[in-house]
Amino acid sequence: MVSKPRLALGMLVLAALAGGLLALLISLDVGAFWAKTLPLVFLAGGAALAQSLGLFTKAPKD
Repeated sequence: MVSKPRLALGMLVLAALAGGLLALLISLDVGAFWAKTLPLVFLAGGAALAQSLGLFTKAPKD
């Protein structure tokens, strides 16, 4: 089962980090392809990693 508040907070943190990455890429004057692609890859990879580590799952109640 997915913990909705934990999922929302985790995705909010990932979105903020992706926004910072986008700002960094724009300030470094990289190409449009990299500025579009890298933040999306960061979001998807971070969410997949967090899911595989079990950060979004609820602890079972006893």
